[in-house]
Amino acid sequence: MREHVNDPYVQLARKEGWRSRAAFKLMEIDDRDKLLRRGEVVVDLGAAPGGWSQVAFKRVGDAGLVLALDLLEMEPIHGVHFIQGDFRDDAVLHRLEEMLGKREVGLVMSDMAPNMSGVPLVDQARIMHLAELGLEFCKAHLKPDGAFLVKAFQGSDYEGFVRTMRESFLTVAVRKPDASRDRSPELYLLGRTLR
Repeated sequence: MREHVNDPYVQLARKEGWRSRAAFKLMEIDDRDKLLRRGEVVVDLGAAPGGWSQVAFKRVGDAGLVLALDLLEMEPIHGVHFIQGDFRDDAVLHRLEEMLGKREVGLVMSDMAPNMSGVPLVDQARIMHLAELGLEFCKAHLKPDGAFLVKAFQGSDYEGFVRTMRESFLTVAVRKPDASRDRSPELYLLGRTLR
């Protein structure tokens, strides 16, 4: 708890009005990779508490569209359309498709993490399962030249998931933003242009 409270990114997030320190991870990746262009359509899977959605809306602007989905409740964010529910459920997907209309999704982003059990093998399997679900969502909803940014943990299933990403996208890059704690096994995989 002390580490979290004293974390410089936590303090900066509070000062600048971001919902979580994760906002800085997305900003750093976007500054490098230019994912959040004005007018872009973005889907944020596992969005709560909303740090990534805040950044996405600020960068895509009013001409863009940010759709956030999560099982948990999320306080409203100006400019962000939130759907509470499981993105694998037909009813939730139908609402998403209605909100999209004829617009194509340019970026799917997922900073999802399961409730951690403290058992590394179990937690690794759970987070990689969420990453796989996000990839399946991309195959159904991402425009051909779109991008997928997803959190993954280094561990037993990691290399297999990277191979699956490479089979799905023309390019796959690994990102470890400065805002990600050094001791954390998290990495972000960025896939661009569906095969």
